Amino acid sequence: MATRTIANGFDTFHRRITPGGYESGSAASHKASITSRLKTCYDLKRLFYSGSANNGTSIFHHSDVDFFARIPTNNLKNNSATSLRQIKECLQGRFPKTTIYVDSPAVVLDFGSSDWDIAEVIPADYVKEKEGKNVYDIPDGTTGWMRSSPSMHTSYVQDENTRLNKKLKPLIRFLKAWKYYCNVPISSFYLELRATKWMEAENSIVYDIDLCSLFKKLAASGLASMQDPKGISGYVCACATEAKKSDALSKLSTAKTRAEKARVAESTGKTNEAIDWWDRVFAGNFPSYYY
Repeated sequence: MATRTIANGFDTFHRRITPGGYESGSAASHKASITSRLKTCYDLKRLFYSGSANNGTSIFHHSDVDFFARIPTNNLKNNSATSLRQIKECLQGRFPKTTIYVDSPAVVLDFGSSDWDIAEVIPADYVKEKEGKNVYDIPDGTTGWMRSSPSMHTSYVQDENTRLNKKLKPLIRFLKAWKYYCNVPISSFYLELRATKWMEAENSIVYDIDLCSLFKKLAASGLASMQDPKGISGYVCACATEAKKSDALSKLSTAKTRAEKARVAESTGKTNEAIDWWDRVFAGNFPSYYY
């Protein structure tokens, strides 16, 4: 019976958690209908992918599909919560049997039973161009608007991923897999920016070493808000509420301890034990030692 190395385990795990493509979800198949409806109601200029699906860091059967909906300024309200509510009502008229709700900064359409069948539509008001990338105002979680640039952040991650031999995006995926498998209430956007910023100081990536390091750094940071490295979105919060932050910190502490034990086991030649600890980090979803 064959056995795995740690490196083989992470390579296999990455293949398992990588979607075949964001067009495979039923939420994505509704893109044309969402576009048509928003053109009728709001003179929509463009509906485009953003978030994990666009960045190449989404998780198979877990990451939802995020859209930015570019809507003319005069069709949006000063109060972003009002715009979200009105857009929700507009979309509900097109999808009367679909569960639709507001979860700022998005209107969420739940088309099925899995996360991959969920679409998040984020109203976006074009503001300007910066470094050749479009900058938008999107709802800020209360009643105001905040700056965002999906293309700017995508380029930031992509540039670092290229510099690091295309190992940064898999590393980010591992963090997001932990988030989903362990039900950690932490922002995927926050994890992506944190990981990319910290890895700027590195010249190479070894998945088990650097993932353990990221867990340690996240725990040491207390999941404090971070300043957007590209200077677009201001401060980026890790969690929506203090209660969720407390829950996330507890689960982060557990992950850090298990990752540290995996590293110790591997350093003493106990690969089987190390893989068992990584399996615990990912709630029973990591490839087994024997195959």
